Amino acid sequence: MRIYKILVILLLLLFLGISALSGCSIVKRLYTKCDLNDDKNDSYMYDNDKDGQSVNHDSETLGGDEGNELGRQQEQAAKDAKRDDLEPGQGGQQSEQKPNGQNDNAHDQEPPSGTSSLEGQIEKYMNKMTLEEKVGQMLIVGFDGLEPSRAIKDMIQNYHVGSVILFPRNVKDSVQLVSLINQLKALNKNNRLPLIISADQEGGKVHRLPADATRFPANLILGRRNSAQLAYDVGRVTAAEMRAYGFNLNFAPVLDILSNPKNTVIDDRALDTAPDIVARLGVALMKGLRDGGVIPVIKHFPGHGDTVMDSHVDLPILNHDMQRLRSFELIPFKRAIEEGADMVMVAHILFPNITQEKVPASLSREVITGVLRQELGFDGVVISDDMEMGAIQKHYGIEDAAVRAVLAGTDIVSICHTYEKQKQAFEALIKAVDDGTIPMERIDESVKRIITLKLKYGLNDQPMDTSSISKIVGTKEHRVVADKAWGRE
Repeated sequence: MRIYKILVILLLLLFLGISALSGCSIVKRLYTKCDLNDDKNDSYMYDNDKDGQSVNHDSETLGGDEGNELGRQQEQAAKDAKRDDLEPGQGGQQSEQKPNGQNDNAHDQEPPSGTSSLEGQIEKYMNKMTLEEKVGQMLIVGFDGLEPSRAIKDMIQNYHVGSVILFPRNVKDSVQLVSLINQLKALNKNNRLPLIISADQEGGKVHRLPADATRFPANLILGRRNSAQLAYDVGRVTAAEMRAYGFNLNFAPVLDILSNPKNTVIDDRALDTAPDIVARLGVALMKGLRDGGVIPVIKHFPGHGDTVMDSHVDLPILNHDMQRLRSFELIPFKRAIEEGADMVMVAHILFPNITQEKVPASLSREVITGVLRQELGFDGVVISDDMEMGAIQKHYGIEDAAVRAVLAGTDIVSICHTYEKQKQAFEALIKAVDDGTIPMERIDESVKRIITLKLKYGLNDQPMDTSSISKIVGTKEHRVVADKAWGRE
């Protein structure tokens, strides 16, 4: 009996031991299963984060295929952005930088917060400008003296002229020139738009910069080199040195073709006797000036190369018809306009076989609006040659000439010498608007073009520092370009 009890106790202890071991195994299996599920959930969260999706995708707006597609698009966009930064010209091509930080497509870009589009900026100016301020922008004037004269002070401060031209009579040396230009800009402080400060820096005998500046040969000598790259370099150097003094516009390049050996007014100012060479080198010069930050002006439309009479003295007459002009004189101008010319100067030449109204090209709607704007597609700024030249003064009064020029499509009327005539032209334009001779829309067209040009080139009235002149003007690098142009390399 005793033995039986001992056996029962041993069997009971054996059973309890086996049960305890089995329980541990079950618990272990439960913990193991939980650990695996946790690992699986951790992995799922990581994968979804890589795709840009939320873990709790059932409660999100985007999930499943939509979330994956968005994630792929975001990842691809990031890659594309990085590639565009590293590889300009591929994918999102970067815009070519223009003078003063301006881009070719600046007006097409979405403006930053707090700013307006180019059109908006123009309208803002237009809405605030009086008629007097608008007409002032449509005049370019000159004056006498090495310092601002009483006349130019009056024209800037009270007549709101938007442009000034300097001649040798205004230039003594580099320090004086910078001082003069800084004073002109200071006089403009109460006007809405910055001044255009201009000169004829063509090269050769037509030069306005001081003796410190790099001297380039006449265009005809440059043309003999027959190098577009050299012409471009000449334009860039000229622009750099003009900007150092405070200029922002150059009445160059000359696109007239020297086709008449008796022509004394153009002569070696022309690049060549062949249209294609003048077009190729002239466009290169234009681009060099433009890329250097100076507004280039192509001249003298529609072509002054076949005249004998000097328009400074009297009115030249050319009997060419449109077929002749299209096949010869207009070729360089057409090429320059196709390459983005910003400004065109129109000549005082009569073309009796082209215009029904027997007036010079500078006063002809048929030439300016018909040929230049409509046929050649030019929508930039049109400026007249000086209205005080004999070609105009011997046949028209200054008031009549100014009004005719604007009606023909001119945006800026040049009156380069006489204070009284400058005022007379201003008053004549105001009166012509008031009595309905010139529609207000015609004035607004011109002023919008002028504002657009000034904004494009980032013009401002900030003073120049004379200490920077020696670092830019007449440098060794610039002289090397000049030597090549002269043929001295």
